[in-house]
Amino acid sequence: MSKPTLIRAVRVTAPLTLEIDWSSGETLGVDVSRLVSRFKFYAPLKDSAVFATAKADEWGHAVSWSGNIDMGADALYELARTQAGEWGPEAFNAWMERNGLSLNAAADALDMTRRMIAHYRTGSRPIPRVVSLACEGWEVRRARHAA
Repeated sequence: MSKPTLIRAVRVTAPLTLEIDWSSGETLGVDVSRLVSRFKFYAPLKDSAVFATAKADEWGHAVSWSGNIDMGADALYELARTQAGEWGPEAFNAWMERNGLSLNAAADALDMTRRMIAHYRTGSRPIPRVVSLACEGWEVRRARHAA
């Protein structure tokens, strides 16, 4: 089992926007405005002075603010990758389901190991852009051959 992606450092770059350094070596921006507007618990973060106090918790599992407010690393990582146009496990699983693919069939389709497909499905490894593009291309090609 792979270690979860942890937060190494966090910076406030704009209102309701963070830049996070991850243990994976990535640095990703993430706009949390939808979360803040959707959940009353996050309402204090609308105050820029409160939002500016963002920091990584000591274990790297969350970004925290004063007033016992935090956002988990897993959710932030998935949101940041999605906003960057990268696929996360939800998109990968949806691709497999849409095409009726098992782990073995997806591995064959992408010429990868079953183990790597399992990593992508669970989110224990980030999905490289080339893999998401291969999935999209495979799906288009499959649709053309079916027509």
